[in-house]
Amino acid sequence: MPVSTYRLQVQPAFTFDDAAAQAGYLAALGVSHAYLSPVLAPAKGSQHGYDVVDHSRLNPEAGDREAFDRLSAALGEAGLAAVADVVPNHMAVPTPASDNAQLWSVLKEGPRSPFASWFDVDWSVQDRAILMAVLGQRIGQVLAAGELSLDRSGDPFDGGPVLRYYDHVFPVRPGTEDLPLAQLVDRQWYRLAHWRVADEELNYRRFFDVDTLAAIRVEDPDVFDASHALLLDLLHSGQLQGLRIDHPDGLADPRGYLQRLAEVTATGEGGSSAWVVVEKILEGEEVLPQDWPCAGTTGYDALQRIGGLFVDAAGAEPLSGQYAGTTGDTRPFATIVDEAKREVVEHGLYAEVHRLVELLSGICHDDVDLRDHTRRGLHECVVELLVAMERYRAYVTPGQPAPAESVEVLEHAASIARHRLPAERQDTLDVVVDLALNRTGSPDDERIAEFVVRFQQTCGPVMAKGIEDTAFYRWFRLSALNEVGGDPTRFGTAPEEFHSFAARLARDWPATMTTLSTHDTKRSEDVRARLVTLSEFTEEWAEALATWRELAADHRAGELDARTELLVWQTLVGTWGTGPLSAERLLAYLQKATREAKDHTTWTAPDEAYESAVERFATGVLGDEAVLAAVAEFVELIAPAARTALLGQKLVQLTMPGVPDVYQGTELVDLSLVDPDNRRPVDYAERARRLAALDGGSRPADLDDEKLLVVSRTLRARREHADVFTGPDAGYAPVPTSTGNAVAFARGSVEAPGAVAVATRLPVSLERHGGWGEHTLTLPEGTWRDAFTGAEHGGGPARLADLLRDLPVSLLLRAG
Repeated sequence: MPVSTYRLQVQPAFTFDDAAAQAGYLAALGVSHAYLSPVLAPAKGSQHGYDVVDHSRLNPEAGDREAFDRLSAALGEAGLAAVADVVPNHMAVPTPASDNAQLWSVLKEGPRSPFASWFDVDWSVQDRAILMAVLGQRIGQVLAAGELSLDRSGDPFDGGPVLRYYDHVFPVRPGTEDLPLAQLVDRQWYRLAHWRVADEELNYRRFFDVDTLAAIRVEDPDVFDASHALLLDLLHSGQLQGLRIDHPDGLADPRGYLQRLAEVTATGEGGSSAWVVVEKILEGEEVLPQDWPCAGTTGYDALQRIGGLFVDAAGAEPLSGQYAGTTGDTRPFATIVDEAKREVVEHGLYAEVHRLVELLSGICHDDVDLRDHTRRGLHECVVELLVAMERYRAYVTPGQPAPAESVEVLEHAASIARHRLPAERQDTLDVVVDLALNRTGSPDDERIAEFVVRFQQTCGPVMAKGIEDTAFYRWFRLSALNEVGGDPTRFGTAPEEFHSFAARLARDWPATMTTLSTHDTKRSEDVRARLVTLSEFTEEWAEALATWRELAADHRAGELDARTELLVWQTLVGTWGTGPLSAERLLAYLQKATREAKDHTTWTAPDEAYESAVERFATGVLGDEAVLAAVAEFVELIAPAARTALLGQKLVQLTMPGVPDVYQGTELVDLSLVDPDNRRPVDYAERARRLAALDGGSRPADLDDEKLLVVSRTLRARREHADVFTGPDAGYAPVPTSTGNAVAFARGSVEAPGAVAVATRLPVSLERHGGWGEHTLTLPEGTWRDAFTGAEHGGGPARLADLLRDLPVSLLLRAG
């Protein structure tokens, strides 16, 4: 299994050969595995790779198989290996559709296509056609305008006829090519429609609410085999040594998928399977199902606990008051979430909800005992149950008793939904819950099995789109906490809570991944580290905010929402480098943030007046020297605390139980925002230059160097002392300290640990209490050498002031 990973975003601008060129640098940094974004062939021009069109090819725009082989060779020569991201849940619906051969076949031949079983299509709709909602206006208007045309020899597979609509190309059903155009269009196995029709009438399962990503039925053995053949070939050849599984909660049977993957990746009879981690979002105290054969998650659960160590819980109340006073919004976050999820269920995911209600209606109609439960009642109950779900899904398999935890999860949601439904709907809610838990109805009714699966597959999109992609953009008490898998109301992590979490990982999931930044995080780790210091500077933040708002009054249009303005200020502080971020980056981010919030403007219905007000304010602030000088003064004030949080959270992540990932470029200070901002080019030459200088004996010149020192020395320590951090003897134990301003733990065997990590937390409160003074931690017996400074310390009580003289963190390695 990996000792550590380094995430590389493969795309046309960063190819397999570009990755190969950094193999030497990655080896010098100390990682063991390059962690590649999806490597299979995606839609043309894809910047992320999650829109696969061909499972039988590697990404041609990244160099195809020959370039991948060169990458594998380069990694091998540097003593490294590779793991890769896998997308089992969906494929792209590309433009043109012919780029996806399986989809093209289904569009052309319908249910008779050899690939019909690949996709979750509801063929029971009235016209038995797959909805292709790509038109700019209604179909009648498109036909009248002559925007559709028949090309009698455009099919790239057999030279047959195709329909063309601007850049879109669709196959023609054999035998219909000589019909008048309107009749021809009506006789296809797909229905061309206005793009707005999709949210209401889409009849294929998709990824969340993205029409251009069609879900595939990987639970079908043939689909699994075909979609994984190349990846398995790379695993068996040693060119890949592990997999990261994207969105397992979208699958019909996550556990069954992982069991199948474990079987086909096992090395010989009874051999171990490949290292596999899953992108599972764990809510609250939820834990990964123990019967999943994988190494663990991709690390969002760790991210929240690590970040929380550097949040001062005492800041929650004053920041809440400031937020309400600034914005006038006194609603609790739970209310924001409820409203957002309800909007998603009733609008963006209406088609998915409609399918669930259709299934329930049919089931109830055919059972005389259930027949009087109306379609409207069923719809209301499904909506309330989806809104009330507090997890991404329960895990119920058709034909099997529901696990006790799944029963508890659904019944808890039902108890919430029950209070929102009138008395006459209570019995209907009971029926819906019983069907979702697979504990009523005929075991031979395929509709019940489909409902069980589809209900679970719908819960995840409601959570993701309702909370992460809506509510998180509407509530900004402290935006650093608005993170994937996080809870903005969970304000801080006590050291004791962290130790309990880490010990559980060491016991149950020692090879799980840990992370602080990913391609999906809303803000980079270092932006969050800067912002969490506001929890210790609440009074100063309130004063600064009042000053800035007054200075910026001339830039504020009447339309500007105070919540959006607050987001601007937090973003400016979080991303401040040698100065403010560029107008291009800020405006792109604010457009995404305000459209995701859906309060004033949306992606599908942009409000030009509101967006102009946001742009006017942002550009005005960036061009106002007085405002920028005031912001710079505040950033300088919090800089020492931000340094402490930035270095502290990185050391904790790199040394706690699990396999740490370093997202590309974040070995230096990275002040990125949500994608696509976090996919900007990385200056590897600069990083290699800095690393060489440190290796040559130079002292860190700035915070970039300090972070690089911490990252490189810790990764190298992991590689050189792998048994201390990975494997059966890689234990975890808290190290006693005399103050809550330090968090410390030992790694390695219980009898003789090989490493101790120490990080400063809440430095402002530490300073207010007089600094370290005579505070100590108790080191295990032996001699310990600091990996960052070279200083040596004996076992027993050690003064924190001595250990942390040069840096707010220390990694002590056993020297004797």
